[in-house]
Amino acid sequence: MHADIQQVKEKVAEKSDLIRQLTGELSKVVVGQENMVSRLMVGLLTEGHVLLEGVPGLAKTTVVTALAQALSVGFSRIQFTPDLLPADLIGTMIYQPGDGKFSTRKGPIFSNLILADEINRAPSKVQSALLEAMQERQVTIGDETYALDRPFLVLATQNPIEQEGTYPLPEAQVDRFMLKVKITYPKPEEERRVLDMALEEIGRPINSVLQRQDIFDMQDVVRMIYIDDQIKDYIISIVRATRDPKAFKLKGIAELIDFGASPRASIFLGKGARAIAFLNGRGYVTPQDVKDIAYDVLRHRVILTYEAEAEEKTSDDVIKEILNAVPVP
Repeated sequence: MHADIQQVKEKVAEKSDLIRQLTGELSKVVVGQENMVSRLMVGLLTEGHVLLEGVPGLAKTTVVTALAQALSVGFSRIQFTPDLLPADLIGTMIYQPGDGKFSTRKGPIFSNLILADEINRAPSKVQSALLEAMQERQVTIGDETYALDRPFLVLATQNPIEQEGTYPLPEAQVDRFMLKVKITYPKPEEERRVLDMALEEIGRPINSVLQRQDIFDMQDVVRMIYIDDQIKDYIISIVRATRDPKAFKLKGIAELIDFGASPRASIFLGKGARAIAFLNGRGYVTPQDVKDIAYDVLRHRVILTYEAEAEEKTSDDVIKEILNAVPVP
């Protein structure tokens, strides 16, 4: 087994340089925000969709656009608005009077990297058209079903403060996102650098550093990373604790949780922990890798009760208590 881990570690070391090049390009336009950048890397390495939540002006759109420029893949930016229709997203059938036939016009979803900007601004039928594509990685237009090109990654943004004219994503739909990443304000010294860059108007071009095949190669290495059975059991225990806190002597938070995490949480915790191990240059997963990714995987899957809201408890508070209570292997 150890020989295998050693081989995987060598492969990880070989491919880590690609991630360094990619983050180097992103640092030309993004100051700080290491957590957001690392979570986008996790999404890329596992082909898991990412929901970025933060107030306007925190470089969410900037970093996704820069990521698309640094990768030699197709990119579509879709600005979600209340009047958007599913056809604006997936495409439609167009009648050709010349030969009296219908032809398919494919929509912007037919790309590799999709930036769904302000996803909570579009009505639910548009959201469900996007989420079908995310889940099935295919789109139906008329009678035809079209497979979407790989890699296919949806990076969506949403603004948590505006409620006016928004359509909150239903829990079942949010569950399709592997990660929900909370973006916070920059530190004072980072904001100063942002200001300097803006005032000097330094437009530093982003170079395309990774080809499509590089992405597939890295994803293959991530799939090889070793997860011990004890770590798999640890993942299952964390997810079970969200459903049955009392079994883990967490009586205090039992009344705060309305619904626990779905089995998707276990899958994404495993995949995410592997990606974190890859980013840390290891060929095996540690319990700390699971803890590191747990908040982003569970944040939108642990549904809280009204009591929790009344006590001003967030899902992050609940996840913290669970991680402290579940025995680490």
